[in-house]
Amino acid sequence: MIRLRYGNTNTFLIPCSGGYLLLDTDYAGTLPAFYRAIKQAGVKVSDIAWVLATHYHPDHVGLIPELMKQGVKLLLIDTQKDFVHFSDYIFARDRLPFEPIDETKATMISCEESRGLLSRIGIGGEIIPTPSHSPDSVSLAMDSGECFVGDLQPKEYMDADEKNDALKADWTRVMNLHPKRILYAHAN
Repeated sequence: MIRLRYGNTNTFLIPCSGGYLLLDTDYAGTLPAFYRAIKQAGVKVSDIAWVLATHYHPDHVGLIPELMKQGVKLLLIDTQKDFVHFSDYIFARDRLPFEPIDETKATMISCEESRGLLSRIGIGGEIIPTPSHSPDSVSLAMDSGECFVGDLQPKEYMDADEKNDALKADWTRVMNLHPKRILYAHAN
C-alpha cells in the first residue's frame, strides 16, 4: 500500500491485479500535484486500474473524471449512486477545472458483492457501509488488517451520554472485522 498526500486528503494506492486501486482523490484542480506524488512513488496513471471514493464530498472525488478519461475504472457502490454529483455545484462555484463524473461508465456493485469483485481483482477484503458521516460513506476493510474509513469520526467521539447511534453502528461494523490498523482520510 502507498499513501499519497498531495493536498488535504490522504489517498491510498492498494496493489491489485493490473496495478492499483486508488482509494479517494483530492479536490478538483490538484492533478499536477497528484502527478508529482505518483511519480515520486514510482507509479504512472496507467498503473492505476480502479478508483473508489469513500464518499462523494469534493475533497474525495475531484480527480475521478480526469482519471476515468485516462482509463481508470470507477468502482461505484450502489448506495453512492444518488450522491455522485453532490460536489458538482461546489466545483462550479469555486470555478475549478472539473467535468462531472459519468457514472454510466462505472462498475456499480453493492457492498454485499464487494468481496467477490475485490477478490477477482486480487484484493482480499470487503467494502462496508459507514453512513454516519454521509449517507454515501463506505469503508474498505482489508483481510490484512487495514481498514480505510474515510471521514468516519474516530471512536473517541462516541460519548456514552450522547445519543449517536449511527456512529456507534458504524464502529460496530468496522470492529466486527477485527482491524489491526485504522486509516483516516484526514489524519496521520
